[in-house]
Amino acid sequence: MSSPTAPAGGTAESDATEPADDDGPRFAEALYWVRVGTYLLSSLLALSLLVVGTVAVIAEVKGTWHWAIHLESTISYMGILMGGLLVLLVPLLLVSLTARVVYDV
Repeated sequence: MSSPTAPAGGTAESDATEPADDDGPRFAEALYWVRVGTYLLSSLLALSLLVVGTVAVIAEVKGTWHWAIHLESTISYMGILMGGLLVLLVPLLLVSLTARVVYDV
């Protein structure tokens, strides 16, 4: 990921003839943070799936009712967490992809 404050590849002539646009760097920085949020939430979603898989493997190997209870509660809590993550992740992903296609950022 490149820094949102990196200068664009423009020339000095074009910078002198065009009026200064203060919204450009702010927009790029906002999209940078949208991308960071998207990657962070995607990582949390992947880690939560890894936790559920790990508990499932342990429950299968142990085969006791105790670990079956752990598996059920882990799936229940992770389902709530994943639902919340997806509620945040889907709009962020749509904004990020739309900005990448429309504004070529």
